[in-house]
Amino acid sequence: MNLLYANDRAGQYPESWYAATATPLDRFPTLKGAQRADVCVVGGGYTGLSAALHLAEAGRDVVLIEAQRVGFGASGRNGGQLGSGQRVEQDALEQMVGLDHAQKLWQLGEEAKALVCDLIARHDMPGVHLKPGIAWTASDRGDVDHLHHYADHLLKVYGYDKIEKLDYAALQGVCRSPDYKGGVLDMGSYHMHPLNLALGLARACLKAGVRIFETSAAHQIEEGLKVKVQTDGGHVMADHLVLACNGYLGTLNRRVAARVMPINNFIAATEPLGDGVKDVLPRDVAVADSRFVVNYFRLSHDGRLLFGGGESYGYKFPKDIAAKVRKPMSIIFPHLKDAKIDYAWGGTLGITMKRMPYLARLSSNILSASGYSGHGVGNATQAGLLIARAIEGDGDGFDTMAQIPATPFPGGAALRSPLLVLAMSWYSMRDRLGI
Repeated sequence: MNLLYANDRAGQYPESWYAATATPLDRFPTLKGAQRADVCVVGGGYTGLSAALHLAEAGRDVVLIEAQRVGFGASGRNGGQLGSGQRVEQDALEQMVGLDHAQKLWQLGEEAKALVCDLIARHDMPGVHLKPGIAWTASDRGDVDHLHHYADHLLKVYGYDKIEKLDYAALQGVCRSPDYKGGVLDMGSYHMHPLNLALGLARACLKAGVRIFETSAAHQIEEGLKVKVQTDGGHVMADHLVLACNGYLGTLNRRVAARVMPINNFIAATEPLGDGVKDVLPRDVAVADSRFVVNYFRLSHDGRLLFGGGESYGYKFPKDIAAKVRKPMSIIFPHLKDAKIDYAWGGTLGITMKRMPYLARLSSNILSASGYSGHGVGNATQAGLLIARAIEGDGDGFDTMAQIPATPFPGGAALRSPLLVLAMSWYSMRDRLGI
């Protein structure tokens, strides 16, 4: 199954609230004939656009090819949360890679947030609506205690003092869900309109001289001193290749495909809630909870609740995405169980076994980054910068990420999806039972 087209129309953004409110960007042409470049970037999401931009700013001649539209994939469909640190908590990273490496990863996480904020400001990106604050919430006392202890750990070991611990009463001043018993509020993190961030990066690429081609899917790569990337309409010959395909990689590279698996997630946008927003989120911050199957949500700039959640196994989107998302939304906000949903959409992201990005040098002139596991707004944008620096000869940041152990999924491509279904079913049952 080709996930580029399994759930979406060719050359079209999904019918999401993001697409409906995006700052328009003219289509880029389809690749026809031969192109020559210093660097060919495959993938027009945050990673590819960031890599292309930073390489062009360094003086490289860059061609970027995108199978659909720039920002078409997870970069234009996600929850819009720019969180602190990495996808895996720092104390777990300390056990995984040691304290020194974990501290480097924390610093990279902080730099990722700063990079995104700087790019938005430096390129004057319209419609991004960048705002501070993400709350992490918990539905049982054990998870509340864990979040509070983790806030203490970040303060003690990393000097991070932007997190406020919330008991039930304090949380009600942030999020009015009866399901949550407490949590933490990180005012050093952010939320935004993710598609307008991707489109802003594309505009910046265009100004920097990047040649962008849409509806130009790569279907074959010939490795060598010069890399040849073949599409239906033509090809690109380049000195370097950047693979930035995330959940849409398909069979372009078996090594990456063994370690990065595509999964789907879903978001719904309610009708504008008017004064009712105060009964949902009294403060305009984003929220993510401690369930294994995470619920995440925030308010749009026009007063809607954008709620992400719902379980779905297999690569085809469910027929009724709104109903899929309404189920967890009604648990978190029972008074919204009958709220009108104006938009509902799905997206495909890439996850890894250890829920950390997979950055790899696939050969002397091919670099890849993907598998952000739901933490891609910062990680993916930064990965593009790290790739650009590595091509320019500074591989420190790239290698720090690449040294994270990357375990292949058991069973390869044939068995990884069924095994994930079993695991996700087990953990989602634990969520429902509260164990």
